[in-house]
Amino acid sequence: MKRSSILALLFLALLLGALAMLPAQQVQAGDGRSAKVLATSLNVRSEPDGESTIVGSLKQGTVVTVSDEAYGWVKVSSGRLKGWVAGYYLQIGAGSAADKPKSSASSGASKSVAGKALGQASVTADSLFMREGPGTDHSIVSVLSLGTPLSILDRKNGWVKVRTADDQTGWVSGKYVGNPQDVSAVPKSGGKGLKGKTIVIDPGHGGNDHGVIGSKHETSEKTINLSTARYLAEQLKQAGAQAILTRTSDKKIELQDRVNVSVKNRADAFVSIHYNASPKQVSGTLTFFYSESKDLPLARSIASSLERNLSLKSNGYSYGNYHVLRENSRPSVLVELGFLTNPKDEALVRGADYQRKAAAAIVEGLSDYFNE
Repeated sequence: MKRSSILALLFLALLLGALAMLPAQQVQAGDGRSAKVLATSLNVRSEPDGESTIVGSLKQGTVVTVSDEAYGWVKVSSGRLKGWVAGYYLQIGAGSAADKPKSSASSGASKSVAGKALGQASVTADSLFMREGPGTDHSIVSVLSLGTPLSILDRKNGWVKVRTADDQTGWVSGKYVGNPQDVSAVPKSGGKGLKGKTIVIDPGHGGNDHGVIGSKHETSEKTINLSTARYLAEQLKQAGAQAILTRTSDKKIELQDRVNVSVKNRADAFVSIHYNASPKQVSGTLTFFYSESKDLPLARSIASSLERNLSLKSNGYSYGNYHVLRENSRPSVLVELGFLTNPKDEALVRGADYQRKAAAAIVEGLSDYFNE
């Protein structure tokens, strides 16, 4: 064998040995985020699709590791079990080290020590959003009803960190938290909030009607319409409303049949979920109404909430001559939550985090509408 060949083989052997000694964490995949299962029993599937094979199930409260997201589905692992679950049954970020209470040695003097509450309080609004952090830019983790008892853990810039009787923790606006005995004395808003309301949610398209196909990731509009609608239904139920979907699977539903669901159930509001398209590189959300007297107040409330709560810009509200609005006798809107033809919009709206925030913004807009 030639000397040059021998040297080449020696170099290759040394290179392979060096690679084998690299630390394991340098080749690990996934983002390592934690999440907690909210459902009583959550099916784990082989693919991000409700029709794929069930490979196992997870119990409520199980902490899993998140590695990927697609179309509202989240890829998780728990021990040897790996697969995809519906993202709206997970509380992303829960169970991580950042969520564990700090020891008394590291707690500030003005904060709760070793989980001890600073005081007791209760919710004084008809419905109150509990968020992950002190501000409306943080995700909603729960919706609290009037009179819910709370333990106060911390205060910051007009926001209060609280813990509920079932050990949920989060931040709420201090304006709607009072002493337990003060609840009956607080004047209620003119409306009744979302409690007892019937909201029909219409995930646009379905079946062989894909709607818009994303320009970069080939995202199917019909798929993320449905996943966003599911997030919305879950959050509406937490707020005390009845949520009815016009479709719950990948099935084509005729436009009039969608309207019939709204009319038959005497919906207090009808919300059609869509994602937009344009030959130009436009971006943002847009809320459509048909009737100024019937639909405009609802469109205005939802558009305002989208503007307050989402990172995508709001294009406000506009007249739209759509069948599901025009033929609907109930207050109705059609919400476009981003442009799939804009690569930046598409990359953002594909994620479960954006869809969850969009759903929360719609819930807040509906609450504002009923309280006007």
